[in-house]
Amino acid sequence: MNPVYQQARFIGSATKLSNAPVDQGLEIAFAGRSNAGKSSAINTLTGQSSLARISKTPGRTQLLNFFEIDSERKFVDLPGYGYAKVPVAVKKQWQQMMETYLQERKALCGIVLVMDVRHPLTDFDWQMIRWCEHAGLPLHILLTKADKLKFGAAKNTLLKVQRELSQVSIVITLQLFSSLKRTGIDDIHQILDQWFQFEG
Repeated sequence: MNPVYQQARFIGSATKLSNAPVDQGLEIAFAGRSNAGKSSAINTLTGQSSLARISKTPGRTQLLNFFEIDSERKFVDLPGYGYAKVPVAVKKQWQQMMETYLQERKALCGIVLVMDVRHPLTDFDWQMIRWCEHAGLPLHILLTKADKLKFGAAKNTLLKVQRELSQVSIVITLQLFSSLKRTGIDDIHQILDQWFQFEG
């Protein structure tokens, strides 16, 4: 692991783009359905157990959460989408905030889309994939909770998802990942290093 990720620190939350940190440097955003393991993935990637809050109630991340890696680079945890038992008006507000961020944030250099390997390619996932395609943004898919399946079954899901994504016009990388077993960490760090333009 590039030691710089271990220095990650939470620098603030925003309910809208106007409250966000200055739009400069490079940002990688993490998106995913509530319950897909997004916060756990961010914690595992930074080697910190409680950097991103893990909630027992899915959909608790209702804000844009910013984490500074160094003075030029940030992670952004986007609102989880899906399970949250919240009023439709609130869901619309989240969606609007996400769309504004994705369309207007100049620092954004790539999206990590987190999917539970047991429930990949939900409608929300496709929405994000199509948006990245439209914006020409690099996309890396983390199939999380790979420890919940036998290796053969997890690998089959990976290949199936890969086949379904062949219709998409942008390059999409994907991998199996487990925060619990700490598998797949090196693979995603390689991608993050490339996007963040760390010299390898």
